[in-house]
Amino acid sequence: MYEDKTLICKECGREFIWTAGEQEFYAEKGFANEPKRCKECREVRKKDGRPVREMYDALCAECGKPCVVPFKPTGDRPVYCRECFTKMQSTRY
Repeated sequence: MYEDKTLICKECGREFIWTAGEQEFYAEKGFANEPKRCKECREVRKKDGRPVREMYDALCAECGKPCVVPFKPTGDRPVYCRECFTKMQSTRY
């Protein structure tokens, strides 16, 4: 039903193949328009819109291992590494 199509990227001007599988996926999702950008340009565009999250070094209050967290530890509340935090969450419910 679907056949591979050659399209031109509006960002970089290069040709790219819109595969039959991708066309089927677009149809299943109800997307009406063909893609305007190649995969590489879509990826760059996606990353450009995302703010870079600042990460902070900390020590886990449970096991003492160093960890990295997406907030600045202030010292008034304990900070946990991913493993200890997950363990605590699973025992709460």
